[in-house]
Amino acid sequence: MSKVIISTTLGDITVELNDEKAPIGTENFIHYVMEHFFNGTLFHRVIPNFMIQGGGLLPGMEDKPSGDPIENEADNGLKNERGTLAYARTGDPHSATTQFFINLKDNAFLDHTGKDPQGWGYAVFGKVIDGMDTVDAIANVETTTRRGHQDVPVEDILITKVTLVEEEN
Repeated sequence: MSKVIISTTLGDITVELNDEKAPIGTENFIHYVMEHFFNGTLFHRVIPNFMIQGGGLLPGMEDKPSGDPIENEADNGLKNERGTLAYARTGDPHSATTQFFINLKDNAFLDHTGKDPQGWGYAVFGKVIDGMDTVDAIANVETTTRRGHQDVPVEDILITKVTLVEEEN
């Protein structure tokens, strides 16, 4: 299992990526980590008792251009439980690129139930193994509406860098 450290302006979050059950999502995330894509992006959507979302917008709510979307792996058996990371997407089940969210509680309604537009769900690809205090701190910030986006933190919460942790043998 690969690990990454998501460093934010409110603290660090250590995540274990599940390359066994979510190989496409894990490979995609690591690709963007190695490209330093996430550095300087925001946690731009914060909904208490639901999730925090980041990885695709810059300060000023500017979209950061990303690569091609990936195939949805939400049928991998992983559940949207507290502390898990999943890919954000549009109404198209196979539209995820860089944006991810961390579940603040068990969100079973986001899980895969079938291979149809309503049932695809949101693909979990990792879980927080250290730093849930940081996740919860982010979840408790004051939010507003900015540039057509709701639930935006009043004070920017930057992802300063994401680092791949080298495994020790």
